[in-house]
Amino acid sequence: MSGGGTVQILGIAGSLRRGSFNAATLRAAQELAPSGMTIESFDIAPIQPYNEDVREQGYPPPVEDLRVRIKAADGLLIVTPEYNYSIPGVLKNAIDWASRPPEQPFDGKPIGLMGASMGTHGTSRAQYHLRQCFVFLNGLVMNLPEVMIPQAQNKFDAEGKLIDQPTRDFIAAHLAAFQAWVLRMR
Repeated sequence: MSGGGTVQILGIAGSLRRGSFNAATLRAAQELAPSGMTIESFDIAPIQPYNEDVREQGYPPPVEDLRVRIKAADGLLIVTPEYNYSIPGVLKNAIDWASRPPEQPFDGKPIGLMGASMGTHGTSRAQYHLRQCFVFLNGLVMNLPEVMIPQAQNKFDAEGKLIDQPTRDFIAAHLAAFQAWVLRMR
């Protein structure tokens, strides 16, 4: 954990798609982070499907790396799509791996949620399900402001840059509130 007014955030995009609007949202968050906040991203693609038999032999290196980085970060920013009214399997898989004992790293960790979708609900149901997961894990999910980006295909350019100024402003406001939340939870 960093000291003073500086916060180090670990960002995770819940989509593996190369052109993911959620990975693009995470990149926008890195660009829009307020002074005193850094956001490092973590790629969950190398994490294999959860298997307790494998875990009993020790955490695979990508999982151990994720656990170490979550524990070291001052906060966690998850940017997720919504699949079938819920959390993408790859994201839930990463959470399941990281949450196994001993010393699961979500306990007492400030968490911010964002999401982008091509539909009109902007990942509201996926974020609700993530909140449910983190109740059990004692993650401290920030309630407001929520960032749910609907019709994302109209807000990013062909290179994945967020070009919609109101959405950029909303993400910046969310990050400022998240920074304050992390510092308050310290």
